[in-house]
Amino acid sequence: LESLEARAATLDVDRQKALEALQVAQSRVLEKRREAAPRLARDVQKVLRTLAMPHVVVGVEVDGEAGERVLFTIAANPGSPPLPLNKVASGGELARTMLSLRLVLGSGPECVVFDEVDAGIGGEAAVAVASALAELGKRRQVLVVTHLAQVAARASTHIHVAKSVQSGVTVATARALEGTARVHEVARMLSGGAEKAAVAHAEELLASG
Repeated sequence: LESLEARAATLDVDRQKALEALQVAQSRVLEKRREAAPRLARDVQKVLRTLAMPHVVVGVEVDGEAGERVLFTIAANPGSPPLPLNKVASGGELARTMLSLRLVLGSGPECVVFDEVDAGIGGEAAVAVASALAELGKRRQVLVVTHLAQVAARASTHIHVAKSVQSGVTVATARALEGTARVHEVARMLSGGAEKAAVAHAEELLASG
């Protein structure tokens, strides 16, 4: 109690020094993040342009004392101004942007889930997305919900999810597909049935994957 004022003065000096050190650290972090932002935007944009978004423009804006506020902007079509990703991107565009980020960034969660990342695309774009997912699958566990045969065929494991009504209650079931079941499911995704041509195409897709 007798040294209370002296102790308080010492703590106040220590606090001021800590705040000054914090400001220096914040400035360094802000500078580094602002340096990295254009590079990240460029790399993500490059990948996105291979995923059925050939004209996309991506931006990364950094703000805050330590760059803690990061805003991703996107212009998916020519002539459109870049706007916040979470405001203007469709579900498929958002999923593809996340896929691009995962491909660009070296770190991340061990398991990633993409729900209809291939929404609204087909043909070569679907093949490109499938290849990107397969590449990511070499480094992470990747779970994909898809209705495209081109994407499904690149998976190492197939799980068929279905809903049915049992005693007035809707029940969802999931079962792993193997062997001919995999082929027939991919064939069904291709044509809605298991015709010979669809089965042959499914076998070809699975073999190339």
